[in-house]
Amino acid sequence: MIQRVTVPGLFPPPLYSHASVVEAGTKLAFLAGSVPLDAGGKLVGEGDPVRQAEQVLANLEEQVRAVGSDLSQVVSTDVYVVSGEPAALSAVWDVVEASGLSTGPHSSTLLGVACLGYPGQLVEITATAVVPDAAAES
Repeated sequence: MIQRVTVPGLFPPPLYSHASVVEAGTKLAFLAGSVPLDAGGKLVGEGDPVRQAEQVLANLEEQVRAVGSDLSQVVSTDVYVVSGEPAALSAVWDVVEASGLSTGPHSSTLLGVACLGYPGQLVEITATAVVPDAAAES
């Protein structure tokens, strides 16, 4: 259902693919940015991008589960980190790799940005996931 493509003529990406191709007729979920807030709306991991990334991924896992999918079906992400330091971006990416999102691997863009929507927010991830046909899996 998902074909992950690493383009031979391009530099091999570290643990992500250049493209993901999904066959027409497949159900897709376009997920809003997952943020580091708990169920009560409180910021988790103030000042700690690694802890925030963990919360963001836990929230993203809930989002994909709610639409009938899971992290292994994520085909594309954009990972936003409030930082201009490559070390901070790498630390967040390490959390992404450990999450199961890089299984496949999926297509991703990692970006350093100036700010995000909530006060103190350092990490956000948007995603697109395949929603498997439940009838096909049974």
